[in-house]
Amino acid sequence: MRDSDFQVNGTLIWYYYICKRQVWLMAHALVPDQEDDNIRQGRDIQEFSYPRDKKELNLGHVKIDLVRREKGQLVIGEIKKSSRFLTSATRQLQYYLWQFEQMGIDVRAELFIPEERQRFEVMLDEETRQELQAVEKEITDIVNQPSPPPLHFYNNYGYYCGSYYPREHLNSGYMILRQAEHYLDNERRMILAKAIVRGACANMQEVLKYYLNRGKDVGTPLQNIESLSESIDDASTIEALMAIEGNIREAYYSAFNTIIDKREFFFEGRTRRPPRDRINALISFGNTMAYTTCLSEIYRTHLDPRISFLHTTNFRRFSLNLDVAEIFKPILVDRIIFYLLSRNMLKASHFESRVAGILLNDKGRQVFLNEWENRLRTTIKHREIGRPVSYRRLVRLELYKIEKHIMGEKQYQPYISRW
Repeated sequence: MRDSDFQVNGTLIWYYYICKRQVWLMAHALVPDQEDDNIRQGRDIQEFSYPRDKKELNLGHVKIDLVRREKGQLVIGEIKKSSRFLTSATRQLQYYLWQFEQMGIDVRAELFIPEERQRFEVMLDEETRQELQAVEKEITDIVNQPSPPPLHFYNNYGYYCGSYYPREHLNSGYMILRQAEHYLDNERRMILAKAIVRGACANMQEVLKYYLNRGKDVGTPLQNIESLSESIDDASTIEALMAIEGNIREAYYSAFNTIIDKREFFFEGRTRRPPRDRINALISFGNTMAYTTCLSEIYRTHLDPRISFLHTTNFRRFSLNLDVAEIFKPILVDRIIFYLLSRNMLKASHFESRVAGILLNDKGRQVFLNEWENRLRTTIKHREIGRPVSYRRLVRLELYKIEKHIMGEKQYQPYISRW
């Protein structure tokens, strides 16, 4: 789809906050069955609710459910069947407010949920304007892809179990051979693997420095990481390097209780499958999201997700995403955990005991996922290219750097946050 053929609209904004795959499908006219009972019910609610207000104002990419004048001001409204996707509905209305603002028209906005007898006034602020601007760009990027984003599946415990992913149209024989060469040659593999560990280590240090500067007593873990990192260059095998990386991460995790400082979120050390405490449940769920996000971005490059460098390529379906996620887990997963806990957005009630362990419940996962998507949309000024990029885009730029390295164009240097 050419950019000139496409314009973001409110419906795509709505679906963006629910399912990015659906954004691609809707933009390419692959729509749900319009005679489906749920869709017909939604149409009936819209048609027969609020009969005094004018129904539908269509300005192309802006299609309003309700319009009325109140005390000389234009009031627009959006009708939804339920409050289940309240964030999506709110952003859709805020998008309309933004569009009217750019047209120089002063309007108010209200969200109606007649089946629940609820009405919300929706406002627009500068932070949301910037978010919507970034979302517009990402929607355009999604729509211009030759196939929809991968669809990832998780089991009842929140663990990744598979994906529907597009035909590997970007894979090239040349790139696969170059990846395999770097994997099979121990010297070349170690160069990349060490760079990945250095990047992960540096980002762990940046996280701890941030809290050290804010009065948290994390100096000892920081010193331990610094000491352990000096042995990265001496590692001659992947096994030795992975052992060093494990020790570095253990030293890093030892600072978590000091940073979090909440009795109900005491962290006794890393445990997996199942997690034994609430922090482990958050780390496991967050890491899973990091792995699938990296996998989705790999499909937008020429790299093969089955050939990695730090992790061993074996019968596991994918492993390159595990490599790249190591760099981003401290600055995405861990920072989100600290953020949500420090603001009491996650509480003990968001967890449940299951299968001899502790897991996030549905509400807890939703809280984490909302912040995860917010963080991926957040933009930062990229030092090398000199313009703002989102964290999602940052992951893809990291993959491009790996491509250039294995093609012999430029030595790979991992992304290091300057938080």
